[in-house]
Order: sequence, then C-alpha cells, then structure tokens
Amino acid sequence: MRHILVAGVLAGLSFTAAAQQPSKSWNPDRGTYYVNPVINADYSDPDVCRVGDDFYMTSSSFGCFPGLQILHSTDLVNWEIIGAALTDYPGPGWSDERQWETLGQRLDTDDTPPPGPKEWRTVPQHGNGVWAPAIRYHDGEFYIYCGDPDRGIFMVKTADPRGRWEDPVWVVKAKGFIDPCPLWDEDGKAYLSHGCAGSRAGHKSVLFVAPTSPDGTRLIGQSRIVYDGHETQPTIEGTKFYKYKGNYYIFSPAGGVSTGWQVVLKAASPFGPYQERVVMAQGSSLVNGPHQGAWVDTPSGEHWFIHFQDKDAYGRVVHLQPMKWNAEEWPVIGMDEDGDGTGEPVEKYRKPALKSSGVFQPVESDTFCSTELGLQWQWHGVPSPYWYYLDAGATETHTKGLGALRLYSVDQADGWHNLGDSPNLLMQKTPADEFTVTSKLRFIPNPQLKEKGENCGFVLMGLDYATVRLTDTNEGVVLQYVECKDALKGTTEHIKHSIPMKSASLPVPYSNKYMSATVPPVAPLAYKSTDVYIRMEVKPRERHGNVPDLTARFFYSLDGKKWSELTEKPFIGRPGKWIGAKFGLYCNRFSSKNDSGWAQIDWVNVTK
Repeated sequence: MRHILVAGVLAGLSFTAAAQQPSKSWNPDRGTYYVNPVINADYSDPDVCRVGDDFYMTSSSFGCFPGLQILHSTDLVNWEIIGAALTDYPGPGWSDERQWETLGQRLDTDDTPPPGPKEWRTVPQHGNGVWAPAIRYHDGEFYIYCGDPDRGIFMVKTADPRGRWEDPVWVVKAKGFIDPCPLWDEDGKAYLSHGCAGSRAGHKSVLFVAPTSPDGTRLIGQSRIVYDGHETQPTIEGTKFYKYKGNYYIFSPAGGVSTGWQVVLKAASPFGPYQERVVMAQGSSLVNGPHQGAWVDTPSGEHWFIHFQDKDAYGRVVHLQPMKWNAEEWPVIGMDEDGDGTGEPVEKYRKPALKSSGVFQPVESDTFCSTELGLQWQWHGVPSPYWYYLDAGATETHTKGLGALRLYSVDQADGWHNLGDSPNLLMQKTPADEFTVTSKLRFIPNPQLKEKGENCGFVLMGLDYATVRLTDTNEGVVLQYVECKDALKGTTEHIKHSIPMKSASLPVPYSNKYMSATVPPVAPLAYKSTDVYIRMEVKPRERHGNVPDLTARFFYSLDGKKWSELTEKPFIGRPGKWIGAKFGLYCNRFSSKNDSGWAQIDWVNVTK
C-alpha cells in the first residue's frame, strides 16, 4: 500500500447539510451562459412542469427509496432537492394479484406473481419499481404518474410538493404498462399516454392512449395502440403528452437509451392518426442518445427541453436544450445548423431569460445536524425505522453544523450473497465526473453476537462494487478492502486487503448503584470502538466520446492526515440496473440476536 500526506480533513470542515449551496464538484452556471449537463448526476427519465415562475422536476427512482425525488428551480439551470413523493412502496392493495388485468384484457403470461410488499422489504428490487414518471400541475394540485412494469400505472398527488404526498392510487392494473403521462384537455376530458415494456408485455415499440376519468384516478375506456414504431422508430418509449395550438403531441425517444434520438408525434386527435418527425439526434455532438425528456415553456414565451444522456456508471445525467416551434408547428430541439428540422444537443448556451434564486446544485455533503435524513440520500430498498438514528447534536455542536448518523447493523436475509442483497445501503448519486468523498466512521460492534462478521463501511455500488469496511472477527476488528464482480448475479466477494485495527474501550456510563439491592450486580457490556477515516477519489477515463469510464481509488487514515491507499489499481465502476453507480454507507450483521452494534458517521464531505 502507498502512503500519502494530505491536508487535515477537520481543519476545512465548513460544509453543512443545508439546501441551496453551490456544489464543490460541478457547477453548470457560468454567469450569462450554462454548460451541459445542468445536473451531472443520475436523474433518469426526467420530467418537468412549470407553475408560475417555478419549475418542478422528478425522475425514475426504480427500487431506491425515498422514491420520486422532487427538485425545484427558478431558472432551469440551478436545481435543489425539495422532497420525495414516494416514501414507501404501495400498501396491501398492491399485493392483491387477483386483478392483474385491465378492462378484461389479461396481459401477464407468467403465473408467478411479482414480489409483494414483504419481498420489497427484505430484498432490493434491482431494475423494478418506479419507471419514467410524469409530473403535472392541474386544478391546484401536483400529480405524478408512474409505471411499475410488473403491476401497472399508479398516481400520487399533493397540493404542496415540499410536503407529504397522498398514498398512491392504482390507475390501471396491467403487466408491462410503463412511461405514462396524463393530459387534461380544455373540454374537461382527460387522457393517458404510455408505452410498454417488452420484457413484461412480450412486445415493444408501440405507444398507447387511453381515456381517463376527469380526476385521473382510473381508465374509463380501452387503452389502445395509437402508434407503431417497429419500422421507423424502434424501441420508441418514454411518452410525454401535450397539446399545443389545437394539436396533440407525444414526445418520445426511440432507438435505445444510449444510441437513440428524440421523436415527436403530432395529430389532430388524441387517438391519432399521428405523423412523426425526428426533432433531435446526436449528429456531430458528443451527447449520445439523446434520450427521454420534457418540454417546458417560460413566462416570457421561451421554450426549453430537458432530457438525459446515458453516461454509463455515472448514470443518466440531465441536459437542457433550447427549443423552438417552426412554421409547420413542429418543435426543433437543440441547434439545427443545416435547417432540416432535426437539432443537435448543445454543449453550452445562453441561460434562459428567467430570474434566478441563486447558484446551487443538489446537496451532496452532510454533517447530519438534522433530525431528518438529507434529501440526497436514498436507501437500496424499502427502509425500516429500525435502521438508523440521527443525533442532531447538543446545542454547542449543532450551531457548528455538526451532528452524527448512527446506522444500526441489520440482520441480513437468508440467502445473502453480497451487498447487492442488502436493502439497508444508504446511498446517493455520483455528482460529477471527477470528485472526492471523505468520511469519518466509528464502529461499535455488539460483543454479545456469537456469530462474528458484524461490519460497517463505505461502498461504491453498481453491478460491480468496491467497499472499505470494518469487520468484527474472532481476532478483533479488521479493516478490509473488498471487491465484488457481477454482484447482482449472487457472486462472492473478494477480500483484497485485511488490516488489523486497534480498538478502544468505551467508558461505562452507569454503575450498579442504581440497581435494587435484591438484584445481583450486572456487568455492563464491554463495548469497544474503532475509528477510521475513509476516502474515495473518482476520476474519468475516456472510453468513447464524452462517456468516460468511472475509476475509483480508495484510501484510509487513522488520524485524517496520513493516508494509505488500499487499491493496487483503480477500481472500474459499473452502473447498477438502470441506475448509475452510487456511493454510501452501511452496517450489517448475520445474527438474529435481539440487539445490534452500530456505526457512527460524523460527516460525509464531497469535494472536487
């Protein structure tokens, strides 16, 4: 292992977990212009709506919770996380598989029911769950429609996007229905567009429209195919439904996530017949895809398009493109230099003519000085209240922006293979192509656990993962650097380094003097702690175009000043299933003893 000297971590500890702060790793706002991506993080399948002078965004969260994170902006360039619409997976009604059908048309061909709420709480649902949402504002309320590829389409709503969202409503029960978007027409009628997942429905490349009740809670007629893209627009999906100057438009990407283009369909009726046009493609730009997104206008009459680019392990990052309507009332997205009606993505452009509320990006670092988890954090699965405790700190530490997160070790389900099976990973998205994460951990294992192996650590998680962990063994606590290839296939971890650690006895906070004299003295548990600083440095390595490989190096320190590298060669990150690689923390055990040890995390600091 190589030793390096760096500046002390604690000396520069001025960050807080507050919202609206400039990122230390990526800033798209360059004053009079912006650079893409406007959010250099994994917000897949973004959709945006405008309410007055404010813009609201949500995106796919798949099996991570809280799901359907809500972001807010006033200028389309600077975004903050303000909440989440889905804090749990839908309740008991969702486990009732007797109605896996829509309007008498049975869509499933597999007699095995999809995982119900119980399974969701014990096993991460990689690639399942919340797909391609649409957010809309209608009649004083915010609506989000979202597809679950195994169960159908559900809807959540609220009057306050920063507050609590109502429980999900199951709009249509159908295996394979995905990518929904509502449209409320001027005549009071309502419609829902959607696509279908070939992996569930048995075919793809077709788009549907269905009539819905005016309140948007149910279909009132057959969902039927209005467009077939097999010949000209293969793998068309990701519908966004609009009406503009009397015409109906469905914005949909085609051609595949990393290799496709943006299509717009136009018709005089919501059920067609639809004309088609490719309105944006990669062309000579370095932006592969470009994929699914949303049109939004501004109070001054400008038009913009937000979409994602698939950057492999870095996830599906968010781009902002100028958009104009031509004389034939077709949109043109990006820059159309040759005038053929198909634009190309821009690398940089003038900022929208909007009043900005500041320069800030989604929050990254955390000092855990709140009684609520920071909005940047997501669990690997449906969370339990038993998993963590937030110590906001005494007054004197809280005023300095310092608290602590305590992660209790979670007994892993039978059949556990690796961290891909752990729902209690607390993670966040990678914020830039190049960044550094540093964290301080204290490990207090439970001395009563007969089965050793209780551990805590820091992880970079994807289809492959690397982790630095503290593990309680029969020989004491050891620091391990571990890698795992093809984790979601149930493979075995490989320990690359194992280093014995020194532990310190914790003081006993009470004495037997408080016990009744008739009760025999009880010896307090001999808790011991082990402290370690962990650092991960992420840098890109060009692969093709501007889609780089993610490389990571891992270090540890006992004092926050002298660091030792654990990686003999950089770890090459991979995305998860439909999501980018994420980094985060965990604490695990493999015993059903009626108490646990824990990890205390004082802070997580993200810098360039």
